[in-house]
Amino acid sequence: MYKLSELFSGVCSAKGFFADGISAGLKADNAKDMAFIYSQKECEIASVFTTNKMSAAPIRHFRTKGEFKTNFVLINAKNANAMTGKVGITDIETILSTLPNNIINPVMSSTGVIGVRLPQEKIIAGVKLFDFTKKEPHSAAKAIMTTDSFSKEKAFKVELENGTAFSIGAMAKGAGMINPAMATMLCFITTDADVSKDEMQEILDEVTITTFNAASVDGDTSTNDTVMLLSNKISGAYNREAFKEALTKIMLFLAREMVRDGEGATKLVTYKVTGAKSDKEAEVLAKALSNSLLVKTALYGEDPNWGRIASTVGASGVDANEETLSISFNELCVYDSGKLLFDDAMEIEASKIMKLDSFSISCDLGLGEGKFTSFGCDLGYEYVKINADYRT
Repeated sequence: MYKLSELFSGVCSAKGFFADGISAGLKADNAKDMAFIYSQKECEIASVFTTNKMSAAPIRHFRTKGEFKTNFVLINAKNANAMTGKVGITDIETILSTLPNNIINPVMSSTGVIGVRLPQEKIIAGVKLFDFTKKEPHSAAKAIMTTDSFSKEKAFKVELENGTAFSIGAMAKGAGMINPAMATMLCFITTDADVSKDEMQEILDEVTITTFNAASVDGDTSTNDTVMLLSNKISGAYNREAFKEALTKIMLFLAREMVRDGEGATKLVTYKVTGAKSDKEAEVLAKALSNSLLVKTALYGEDPNWGRIASTVGASGVDANEETLSISFNELCVYDSGKLLFDDAMEIEASKIMKLDSFSISCDLGLGEGKFTSFGCDLGYEYVKINADYRT
């Protein structure tokens, strides 16, 4: 047995971790735009990165390091350092070389505009402002934001039956360019659990499938998508089941928060697919629903157009049949195995559901035991406005 208790100190919740955010002049109006995470002890590190073939320089730099431990992550906003070629990696190495001697195998992560070199002088000057004794997780979480309208953090303390305990804390950013194949997101998770690198990577890979890889805002996959999980093992405590549950709760919360904060979004919608011939077919359909522009615009217009749901089911490529398909908005079944239930009275009830900030759309294919849940949002005018002038 074990007990999970929520903490409110983000990436500084685990013992031995420090973090802060500062302004280096990358953003306007002196907004915070650089952050660090520092551990007083070297960390094992597990990671998941974008599937985009044009992966950014920080990811390519990370991958050149092979097996390593680190005690420092440097993060900058406003500039993605993507599509910058070999000089993008050289710029990272130059910046990291200016860190003090107590920093071991540092890594860097970036988010922002693609196709522009890092402003080295500003970032190096910003690094000199870091105070590695600070525990300011909320400041760090704000510094990594781009088009986010709010920061995203979650943490738990895990108390085990034998009286030992460990903690896991995280911060993330993401609001647009989000597709269920990782998102335009950065997520940094810290823990003092005494977990091996291999087991940590195995659990992270598994949990990513139903959390960050189940989230969609606009169907685009970024060049910089990154999840890093760092463990300094200081607590000496660990339990696989408890660790996985805490990590799942954290990553699921952050994934849903990113969708809720989708650029211009007004709805957070959960797509529950059941009755598919396999879990994989359920996943394909759930992601098709969360990515469909016609579905997204119907959500924005608060139009209970279940026909768009049915059409997406049919177009997804999975096995489906109108004689076994059922569609529901929350608990309201609007189509049941070939029976047309949608009358004027039902449309009124369905419209009430569509006006909610958060609700579910369920599709039971009636063909098997496969199931998957994804998360999506609506798409409206504000999304176009934000992305039409993103660079400026």
